[in-house]
Amino acid sequence: MTGIKRTTEKNLMVLSGRAHPALAEEVASGLGIHLVPTTAYEFANSEIYVRFEESVRGSDAFVVQSHTAPINEWVMEHLIMVDALKRASAKRITVVLPFYGYARQDKKHRGREPISARLMADLFKAAGADRLICVDLHTAQIQGFFDGPVDHLQALPILSDYVSENYGGEELAIVSPDAGRIKVAEQWSKRLDDAPLAFIHKTRDINQPNQSKANRVVGEVQGKTCILVDDMIDSGGTICQAVDALMEADAASVVIAATHPIFSGPATERLRDSSAREVIVTNTLPIPEEKQFDKLTCLSIAPLISQAIHEVFEDGSVTSLFDPAT
Repeated sequence: MTGIKRTTEKNLMVLSGRAHPALAEEVASGLGIHLVPTTAYEFANSEIYVRFEESVRGSDAFVVQSHTAPINEWVMEHLIMVDALKRASAKRITVVLPFYGYARQDKKHRGREPISARLMADLFKAAGADRLICVDLHTAQIQGFFDGPVDHLQALPILSDYVSENYGGEELAIVSPDAGRIKVAEQWSKRLDDAPLAFIHKTRDINQPNQSKANRVVGEVQGKTCILVDDMIDSGGTICQAVDALMEADAASVVIAATHPIFSGPATERLRDSSAREVIVTNTLPIPEEKQFDKLTCLSIAPLISQAIHEVFEDGSVTSLFDPAT
């Protein structure tokens, strides 16, 4: 006999950072398991320490962390968790990123600028990640930045089902906040009985972050309930300008639907005071109580992430979550 053969069972483990533990707990619950107990704290000089309180040797580990503010702190904690898993002999490490930090820095607009979204992918690969699971990346090209499998989940089915249930009886128009997201708007249109498309023509000053100007509406929106779709709401300036432009074009009403509620600075006040009828988001990022308002609806992304983790663990098809024919 030249070796020992042993049949081992696969072991799925879900671990969470401290950025958004409520989402991770919901994801684990959807899988019928508990999160791995973890000790995490900062030293006096703000260095982060992480230790898992159970053995992760030989496990299929899924480490969940959403990159909310303060983003650099949570990114570093995420990397440290991956490193700890690698050094503890986890068999496969999947980084689950409900919100991928630095995703907007995916290309160079001018010379001497970084491509920070690529740097993020390199950091996770260097730390020991084998796979990424992301939700609604700012641009699909980010999938190519990571040297390994990337599962790009879409919140579109969750958001569009809610819109169909609550506004399906009205005359709808799907509106993209800029020309660059027309393809996403087309996917929305297909799910909502081929509702007509429109987009907001806007200009942006590359020297000023979070600054843009909505110029005019391209498309027919008069008398229609406009579903204004985007991947994220940061300071709220762009989306609220788009709402104003649509109302000036005689839209009947405007419903905002976005995946990532970043809600920086004055975003909450802008959205609350805007003419939008409802603001629909998912819980990819935590929304503190002080940033919630009456017309905000937050849908859970956890069932989608749980299903994706299950498919990856069972070597199934993540694509089947969006296209049952595959």
